[in-house]
Amino acid sequence: MAKVSRATLRKRIEKDLSSQLKEKWITGNHYTDMVQDYLALWDIKNKLIDDIQEKGIKVAGMHGPKSNPAINDLNKTNGQMLKILSEIGLKATSDQKDDDDDDF
Repeated sequence: MAKVSRATLRKRIEKDLSSQLKEKWITGNHYTDMVQDYLALWDIKNKLIDDIQEKGIKVAGMHGPKSNPAINDLNKTNGQMLKILSEIGLKATSDQKDDDDDDF
């Protein structure tokens, strides 16, 4: 499977979350705004992952190597993303569709 660009993946996630809102008849600008908050955190999460991949899990500190602060920030960001999804009653969806469901 070809790697999907982050921009494309972000658009797919936004579409998926918006579709779930519509399917559940969840309306209101505050819900749409919460999806945008989720996507902003998704952007931050990816930048934190880039930082960890670039600098590693240990970084130079005043008294020697220390844990990369991006690791802790990544955990907090992921937690907040999950809270947003939970609060608006949405869940992550799989890109792949299961074709076996039609074989009844």
